[in-house]
Amino acid sequence: MDEPTTLPLAPTEDPTLVLLKVEEAARRLRIGRTTCYALIRSGELESVPVGRLRRVPADAPAAYVARLRAAQRAA
Repeated sequence: MDEPTTLPLAPTEDPTLVLLKVEEAARRLRIGRTTCYALIRSGELESVPVGRLRRVPADAPAAYVARLRAAQRAA
């Protein structure tokens, strides 16, 4: 018998990360980098400065989505 063909899994990010690069947060949200920076600028997506770098707490993308879902339910 032929074995079923499976697609390779997308590379997973390290779940132990505390801070994400903006690009990593954008990938988690499935949005573009520019859109992610816009969310950060508007305060909708939490971020912290680390020296001259900008980092997103690992739980911030999920919190952002939770707020979007709550707002949608309230509407």
